[in-house]
Amino acid sequence: MQHPLTLLATLGTATAALGACAPQAEVSEDRGQPVHAGIQAIPLGDGMVSTGVALRGPADRAGVEAHGRCAPARYALDRGYGFARHVRTSARKDGQSWHGDAVYLIPAGRPEGLHSIDAEAAVTECAGPGIPTV
Repeated sequence: MQHPLTLLATLGTATAALGACAPQAEVSEDRGQPVHAGIQAIPLGDGMVSTGVALRGPADRAGVEAHGRCAPARYALDRGYGFARHVRTSARKDGQSWHGDAVYLIPAGRPEGLHSIDAEAAVTECAGPGIPTV
């Protein structure tokens, strides 16, 4: 396990890197949907990943959290794992934009607890409304 100060520094770097997220396909604002301004996943080591999302338009904290589940789900599947477990999410509004970062544990098997994500189901759910994954 990383030293707590190293982990905090890594999380700060991950949050700062959100501004460098690759732009994603935009969803029409005419339908009242948020515009996806970026999404990324940054490995933290020890089976953890930090994800960052940015949204413009009609969005809120719940939308940031929903979009934030898509990146770790794809990240887990791409590495041969089927689940992710939510550790924490922070979200903030900056003018007309929302930014969020979250940390997920990517375990080898199904994790215990209420905040487990079935990665395959989550990626399918994200595809329906056009939420990008990494």
